[in-house]
Amino acid sequence: MRSSKKMFAICVKNQGCEVSLETRKLYQVLQDPEAEKHRQIRIIDESGEDYLYPENFFVIIELPTTLQRAVLATV
Repeated sequence: MRSSKKMFAICVKNQGCEVSLETRKLYQVLQDPEAEKHRQIRIIDESGEDYLYPENFFVIIELPTTLQRAVLATV
C-alpha cells in the first residue's frame, strides 16, 4: 500500500540536465521501485512532467505536512 505522504528532494547536481533541473531547488518525487533498483529517482522536473534522473543528483528531505500542503498548492 502506498503512503499518501508526498516525497520531496533538493537537487544538488544537474550536469547534463541543466535545462530540466535547477540546483538547490525543491522537486516532488514519485515513487518508482523499479527505478530505485537502478539507482534512479522519478522527479517532476521543470517541464512539469516526471522523468528519471540519477539518484545522486538529489537529497531526499522530509517536509512537515503543513509545508507539503503549501508547496503543493503552488503547482
